[in-house]
Amino acid sequence: MTAPETGRGIAGLPGFPDPAGAEGGLRSLKAPGTFRILHVSTGNVCRSPITERLTRHALADRLGDPGTGGLIVESAGTWGHEGAPMETHAETVLADFGADATGFVGRELLDDHVIRADLVLTATRDHRAQVISMGHSAGLRTFTLKEFTRLVRAIDPATLPDPEGADGVVERARALVRAAAALRGWLLAPNVEADEVYDPYGAPLPFFRSVGGEIQQALDPVVTALTGVPAARA
Repeated sequence: MTAPETGRGIAGLPGFPDPAGAEGGLRSLKAPGTFRILHVSTGNVCRSPITERLTRHALADRLGDPGTGGLIVESAGTWGHEGAPMETHAETVLADFGADATGFVGRELLDDHVIRADLVLTATRDHRAQVISMGHSAGLRTFTLKEFTRLVRAIDPATLPDPEGADGVVERARALVRAAAALRGWLLAPNVEADEVYDPYGAPLPFFRSVGGEIQQALDPVVTALTGVPAARA
């Protein structure tokens, strides 16, 4: 399935900001007062649905409502099964964490998804490369999930906007992405596998649960940094 040429070429060279103002052009296409997070994997039936729904669940826990603060969480797949439900084992993993799997529909990654995303978090480095190759100045806002977690841990929360301030969570999230992008060349992964979330498609439930645990662990500091609210501890 071929993605439409929605906005292709706005950003000049793929993955890099256009000095003529591509970043401003992309910003104009985004809904004001919102910050859109896009999770990307291959089929959009295992890893990215788990990550999407765990992110929504964590935001609801921290903020009281999934839509509070203008954060929008979505997912898509580079070879997405358009219209497909998520895998049954993925639903089970979400239930383990108390997250809601209902109403999910798989999507193939399109240009429009990348254009409108303020932050793209991918399962693997290969997915990250595929997103960046689509252009739209995606390079400065696309990370693997584990890469972003590593960078976020190095950012002093005191340097980010107050989520309770006038600009709220959205401006804090935008500042977090800028800070992470600035650190990327300085905080490298300790090994090739460190930034990967491996595909559990076709694997037994225990492997799905292992992957779900990896995703949950990686998401916790990210959601804390985005919202300024740590997770409640039992």
